[in-house]
Amino acid sequence: MLAAPIPRAASRFAPHPVVHKMVDAKSTRPLRSSIVASAHLAEQSQELSELEYGIIVASAALMRWMERCMKASGAVEMNALDVMVLHNLASRGRAKRQADICLLLNIEDTHTVTYALKKLGKLGLVEGEKQGKEMFYRPTEKGGALCREYADIRRECLIASFENLNIDPDDIHRLAGLLRAMSGLYDQAARAATSL
Repeated sequence: MLAAPIPRAASRFAPHPVVHKMVDAKSTRPLRSSIVASAHLAEQSQELSELEYGIIVASAALMRWMERCMKASGAVEMNALDVMVLHNLASRGRAKRQADICLLLNIEDTHTVTYALKKLGKLGLVEGEKQGKEMFYRPTEKGGALCREYADIRRECLIASFENLNIDPDDIHRLAGLLRAMSGLYDQAARAATSL
């Protein structure tokens, strides 16, 4: 794809911004704008708006996948956060505090993780053990078995299809790094907006 610059209205942050319309060098179709969720925000940064839309639809698809995969694994209805918390606890075989889970998953609203831990505990998938003043959580044998079944279904339904795409693993590694860096940018912007 080639990018053809098109002038757009200036903002206080970018005095001479440019919008790029996507052009396919092999196509005779007319120019089209990038795919974004909110055109009024794209006026400020077309590229960032296109990335945000990609993140929105990918995160919705990922959450839907986690819920459906867990259901196929034999679990009762679990939402994506429940699934993430369970997998996080199963990772590396170490018990974790609620604060550790929130930090690793970048969750600010700790009460949502508290609720997920209680729900997973009632389902017999996690257990807590008090060490000093802190509560440490780990998956039960049932929780570990559920994670292993999830991994098997993931391998069968997702990994096989992903491998058929023949995407260079280095590209995926770079994309993952970029997304982590962008999360830091959004966190900093959120702190700045909170101080306004």
